[in-house]
Amino acid sequence: MFDAVLFDLDGTFADTAPDLAAALNRLRADLGLDPVPPARLRPHTSHGVRGMLAAGLDMRPGDALYGEFHERFLRYYSADICVHTTIFAGIDEVLDVCEQRGAAWGIVTNKAQRFTLPLLHQLGYARRAACVVSGDSARRAKPAPQPMQLACRLLAADAARCLYVGDDVRDIQAGRAAGMATVAVRYGYLGDGEPIEAWGADHLVARAQDIAAVAGFD
Repeated sequence: MFDAVLFDLDGTFADTAPDLAAALNRLRADLGLDPVPPARLRPHTSHGVRGMLAAGLDMRPGDALYGEFHERFLRYYSADICVHTTIFAGIDEVLDVCEQRGAAWGIVTNKAQRFTLPLLHQLGYARRAACVVSGDSARRAKPAPQPMQLACRLLAADAARCLYVGDDVRDIQAGRAAGMATVAVRYGYLGDGEPIEAWGADHLVARAQDIAAVAGFD
């Protein structure tokens, strides 16, 4: 049994894609463009603003208006950060089992703290989490191991006794670099890169509730 289970946020713990897609489509409306179907934007959600602007506006860092649209996207998203966002089915079940078994659980995300904490508060999980590490909490973000190492310090936990769960190859790289066991979730956003089977995760799960068995809580 693991001492702690740590989750990526977007695409692993919470389905944030609808509100991120809404912010992107507000930008398109500013330009007089039709909305992009959220399902088309969904695979790019784990890549943050850069991924959303590339997928929805074909806009990349270095483009003349990138900085302006980056900030406008964040402003729109911040204003409506938890309108349609929900926790993935099965996550509550895993958290309950963690707490019943005396195992800590927390969040390690590349999302900036100014978005992470308000979102978790509105979802009702901020006080329950034993640690929350955001993209700007450590010196480097995932796939570097520093956020994972910070989470271990906050939990006073040995990395080898922690399980990290994510939906992007960077999650698996960060967890492995820190010495954690890793789980890749098939229900997440997954991106448009190499298939999930190629990420090198220790475990693959199709449903969030399956994480409890991987953690040794069954």
